[in-house]
Amino acid sequence: MILSPLPADPSAPPFGKGPIRVGFVGAGYIADWHAEALRRVPGAVLAGVHDADPDAAARLADGRGVPAFESLADLSAACDAVHVLTPPSTHEALALEALGLGLHVLVEKPFALSAAGARRLAEAAAAAGRQVGVSHNFLGLPGWTALRAHLDRGAIGRPLDLRVDWALPFAPLQSGPFGLWPLRETANLLWEIGPHPVGLAVDLFGPLDLLHVETGQTILVPGAGPRPQSIRLLARAGHVEVTIALSLAQTHEERALALRGTAGLVRLDYGRDRLVLSRDNASDLIVNPLRRGLSLATQEAGASLRLAAREVVSLNRRSPYALSFRETLRAFYGGLRTGQPDRRFGAAAAVAVCAAIEAAAERLPAAPAPRPPRGVSAPPPRIAVIGGTGFIGRALVRALAARGERVRVLSRGRAGPFADLPQVEVVSASLSDEEALVRALDGMDAVVNLARSTETTWEAALAGEVATTLRIGRAAHRAGTGRLVHTGTIASYDLSDPRATITEDTPFGPMRGRNLYARAKAEGEARLLALAAETGLALAIARPGIVVGPEGPLQHWGLGRWHGAGAVRLWNSGDTILPFVLVDDVAEGLILMTRHPEAPGRSFNLVGEPMLSARDWFEEIARRTGGRIRVAPGSPWVFWAAGAAKALLKAGLLRRRTVEIASLADWRSRAHLARFLNTRPKAWLGWRPEADRETFLHRAIDRANLFGA
Repeated sequence: MILSPLPADPSAPPFGKGPIRVGFVGAGYIADWHAEALRRVPGAVLAGVHDADPDAAARLADGRGVPAFESLADLSAACDAVHVLTPPSTHEALALEALGLGLHVLVEKPFALSAAGARRLAEAAAAAGRQVGVSHNFLGLPGWTALRAHLDRGAIGRPLDLRVDWALPFAPLQSGPFGLWPLRETANLLWEIGPHPVGLAVDLFGPLDLLHVETGQTILVPGAGPRPQSIRLLARAGHVEVTIALSLAQTHEERALALRGTAGLVRLDYGRDRLVLSRDNASDLIVNPLRRGLSLATQEAGASLRLAAREVVSLNRRSPYALSFRETLRAFYGGLRTGQPDRRFGAAAAVAVCAAIEAAAERLPAAPAPRPPRGVSAPPPRIAVIGGTGFIGRALVRALAARGERVRVLSRGRAGPFADLPQVEVVSASLSDEEALVRALDGMDAVVNLARSTETTWEAALAGEVATTLRIGRAAHRAGTGRLVHTGTIASYDLSDPRATITEDTPFGPMRGRNLYARAKAEGEARLLALAAETGLALAIARPGIVVGPEGPLQHWGLGRWHGAGAVRLWNSGDTILPFVLVDDVAEGLILMTRHPEAPGRSFNLVGEPMLSARDWFEEIARRTGGRIRVAPGSPWVFWAAGAAKALLKAGLLRRRTVEIASLADWRSRAHLARFLNTRPKAWLGWRPEADRETFLHRAIDRANLFGA
């Protein structure tokens, strides 16, 4: 069954020549992609933002020059259509509410979490006389349009076999945060990733008849149990055999489709928008393979050149991923103008995709989450950890629990990777709500703040990272907390001079021209120190080094610029000894800082004993795991020149006034050219980081599950 477009909707509002006013429900990561795409859609304008977190809504709205609204009902008065950009479990309810308010709705994938839910949305839209669509954004790629054209003109003959691969590491599986929705159930992984490849198959051949599901490459997710890193679906659509393969492990990235027919094969790398058509030819002898090879080489070269030219000319605004959103939104709003929905993103396709994923989810093997032990006494927590579901936070919480401590973890939600630890209490508290923080920290002997945020402008960093740091400090003081241990970063130091030796007494130096992370962490420290001097808050500051170990990331950006899981360009030659430190040692250092009477009023650089360079690190990974990563030397001068050129182009051509150019010293600092002394934490706290190289490597690499195997 081929999906057909819906008939024109006579009740669609006559927008005329006026703009379609668009509202966003949800202000997270994906909202930025939608906002950038919407800016380039003729006749549609962003009119407002609503999010359950008012601060998140305000940040996105302020950055886009639109108002933030306290509710969807309030937002509806300013809009004609909304994008539902919230976590998947909320999609159906919010979309139904928006349709009930008379709005057209575009829903981020997944459309709903069941076929019945998808049908409810389709029926509600029809009853309301409104359009509802789904953002299966890869269907908006130019390469996809070209593939459909090849198929329509019979370029590959009769289609027989379709394979869609999604091989893209899903970092939370290996290194968290483990409390995310996709990791709570095995089926959630399928709902999170599956709509992309399933949507491609459905768009080509209609609803899928699922035949078989299998999983593999199981990984143990802390607090959740085993989860597969590969999921394979076998299905049939009419006479076409369909294979959909998901690989979420640390592997070579490839998001590609191969459609084989009786007369040819068409391949689309939909991650990079590169299309190649392979067909038989009628030449004889050696001319036949020569023609085929030249044809493939010419197509590959042409596709690569077009992609590179497109991204250079547009300053990356037309990267394949960005372009996919732009064309998706153009199609959706074009459908609103004409009353003729684009079938690629319409309700019928959304229902078919949800039905296929639901059928696959029902065949997944059950993987019950571990249950906490019974009969354990539960005195009130005395230590609070903010950011406890992150890499360092998880190690810290487990180390505290192993010592018999009751721990309160502050999280965005009420779930965390500690279901097996009855000593750990996870509470939901927004870091933007000071009163909620005061209540959550009340009665704590110590608070460890490991929270961090990622912003792209200094103004956003001040409103996010810096303001949150200060808010936590004020809340800790108001709650009568005995001690606040705050984590900064060694990146705030100027590490550009190989002759320098860094201690806690080394000043950070000028922060102008430094990267936003280093600068924001330094500013947060300065404001906390001023608060402590004013209020008497017992404050200790930890600055961890390059943290490695179990559940840590393979793609550590303290080592270089990564290009997928298999290649990295180092920040310099890679021969400098780096300040590596084991995550368990960092956890031990933080615990000592919560207890030692002399810790308040001081800072501690938690860096391990000097023993490995970046090249040593990758050689050891290859030797111990068999996973050789392609390592290339880098030049701070080249990084600086490229970054400066890109920033100047953005400032000049895109009129971005907030663009800042990182200094050469900042790029040299990323290479960690200076050396560290870790004397203070050892002398004052009795901290003993691992000093034996072989033991360090065993804990850092052998036990770290770097490739998720």
